[in-house]
Amino acid sequence: MTFQKPDNDILPRSTLVIGDSAEENGSGESYAHVYPATGTVTREIRLANADDVDRAAAAARAAFPAWRAMPGDKRRDLFMKLAGVLEARSAEFIPSLVSENGSVAMTAPYMGYDAAQKFRYFGGWCDKIHGRTIPMWGAPAHDYVAYDPFGTIGIIIPWNGPLFAATMVMAPALAAGNCIVLKAPDIAPYSTMKLMEIIGDVGFPPGVVNLVTGGAEAGDAMVAHPAIDKIEFIGSGRTAQKVLTRAAERLKPVGLELGGKSAVIVFDDADLMAAAKKGLGGAVSSNGQGCVNGTRLLVQRGVYDKYLGILSQMAAHVATGDPFDPKTVLGPVISESALKRISGMVERGVGGGGRIVAGGDRLGGECSDGFFLPVTILADVENESEIAQNEVFGPVLAVTPFDTEEEAIALANGTEYGLGAYVHTQNLRRAHHVTGQLQAGMIHVNGGGEAMQPNCPFGGFKKSGHGRLGGVEGLHEFLQPKNIWMSLAAPEG
Repeated sequence: MTFQKPDNDILPRSTLVIGDSAEENGSGESYAHVYPATGTVTREIRLANADDVDRAAAAARAAFPAWRAMPGDKRRDLFMKLAGVLEARSAEFIPSLVSENGSVAMTAPYMGYDAAQKFRYFGGWCDKIHGRTIPMWGAPAHDYVAYDPFGTIGIIIPWNGPLFAATMVMAPALAAGNCIVLKAPDIAPYSTMKLMEIIGDVGFPPGVVNLVTGGAEAGDAMVAHPAIDKIEFIGSGRTAQKVLTRAAERLKPVGLELGGKSAVIVFDDADLMAAAKKGLGGAVSSNGQGCVNGTRLLVQRGVYDKYLGILSQMAAHVATGDPFDPKTVLGPVISESALKRISGMVERGVGGGGRIVAGGDRLGGECSDGFFLPVTILADVENESEIAQNEVFGPVLAVTPFDTEEEAIALANGTEYGLGAYVHTQNLRRAHHVTGQLQAGMIHVNGGGEAMQPNCPFGGFKKSGHGRLGGVEGLHEFLQPKNIWMSLAAPEG
């Protein structure tokens, strides 16, 4: 098999969109973007620097008064128009999504459809943002609450799902009446660049959405900029600490959606075939590089060996290879350094008592130039071990047995993360009891992924972040309540 190469002629070129200007080059250093399936450079990209961020923030600030004042029905109609175009042109995202981080073509069109759904849902909120009245006592008065946008939202998104992450924040932020400065990741820039093309075609007013493609310098400039009123950061906990420290200098609010080590709990009464399929999804979805992926499998001892057998057989049939091939299920991880880090964690997991029942070794042959690891399953993993406690961010599953409900709950909660959890059981009482005890922001029972619809709140507990994206909760992340008290007392005299 010969791997298809990214076509530079159809990849988007505007690394900056500032006001009414689309620009191919930032003012910062050059970055050689690497296609992870072959290890070859797609393009040299001139990144944004602090001066570019300053221009983007100024454009957003200038556009804000008119965008905020736009009647809700007009903003709603613009959202609906964008949603329709995103859905109609969803296939156009395939070259960008595959080229930027090795996402597989099989699922790439869904990302355009998902973006359309987010704008369609939050478009429906544009003409429904209203306050409330509060009865007063002690003095005759009329008191009411109004909701104001922040102004400019700075959005910093990760490389593993840029389009998904960008639209998850952009839709509610824009619906609330804010303008945006979006930083596309240097390591995976193309899908957000394509999104900006479509937004421009639809006719959003200049300056409402601005794009800067850059690395740490651009991100730091956004967090520190006085004309950016709130930061929404999606990424790693380590970088989040830097963002919070920098934002604290200006007491700037920050929303965080961070990492996870989500548990998949399989009880002995579960549909094992369905549970294995969902368990395998933790290794396959986003090539194993998803923050909410269920990568820590907790299996009741009575079905432990049977479940492992089903899971390992499924893993052996996962089609791995060229991401442009529509039959490919699993593509590469993002980089050579990531592959080495993942392989090191697997080796240490085995050294700590884990047992490989599928995968384990880097793929050679036609995949040798890329950064490929097959679905890798480690059984008998201690819950306190590195590979059970930390994000691997690759197609690796750690499997641990348990005996009782309470042990399963304790194991699932026994990490510093709390983003997602997955429970497989046919017992309704057990399902309610376990989900009530789990420390996670998003829990699925006998499923996986369905609750990431735009009308559902998404976010984490503990070190998985704070704040919510999605649903009415996500809308209110980008609104500030303002209380107004008006005296009704008769004038004296």
